[in-house]
Formats: sequence, C-alpha cells, structure tokens
Amino acid sequence: MLHIPLDTICYIIAKAREFQSKEEVVIPETPSSPSEDWALQILADHSGDYTLTELVECIGEMNQRQRAELIALMWVGRGDYSMEDWEEAVDEAIGDYSVRAAQYLIAHPMVSDDLEEGLIAHGYSCED
Repeated sequence: MLHIPLDTICYIIAKAREFQSKEEVVIPETPSSPSEDWALQILADHSGDYTLTELVECIGEMNQRQRAELIALMWVGRGDYSMEDWEEAVDEAIGDYSVRAAQYLIAHPMVSDDLEEGLIAHGYSCED
C-alpha cells in the first residue's frame, strides 16, 4: 500500500521527465572522491531551473515515510527489489536516502521510467 497519492507520484514522474529531457543531464551516481558533495553541485548547477525547483519542493513536502516509499518505488521499478520485498525496500530507504530523497532520485537518469515501472508493479498507472 502506498502512502503517497497517485497524482503526486505522477506529478513527480512528469517533472523528472521534463527536467531530464531539457538537456543531456549527466549526473554521476557516486562522487569521484569521498569529499565531493555531488548532490549539492547538481542543485547548484541547475539552481535557476523552475522544473527542478518544483520537483525538489514537492518531494520536500512529503513526510519521511512517503520519501522512503518514493525511493523504494524507484528501486522496485529498476529491479533492485521485488514487490514481495516492498517493506524491506522502504525500511532500507528510511534514513539518509529519505533525507536526501530529491537529490538521490534526480541523480538517476532513468528515474521517471523506474518510478513508472514501480507504479505498474503496484498495479497503478499514471494513464488512469
């Protein structure tokens, strides 16, 4: 069961797709050095992008459980977890992942597709 309204997830998918389609967004999944804070650099490089701002604000308004579910939804969508392991995925996402959820999700170039696949695994669709 998702604690995030379907329309909110669909909004996030649309905004992520819009942001990442504007230009070739190449964002490393891991920093090149432990001291490099790549997530903050991503936001700094695109600080004037209203689409990114809207996406970050939407995710920031969620509670910790909802942000963790959003991350777990991406993980399920890309095959890291199965639906049988849903609660385990959500538990794993609570903490550092959920605190930096927007930055973490934006760092994944296929996030909109993965979130959509995660929704389908739950039996939902933004097409409905």
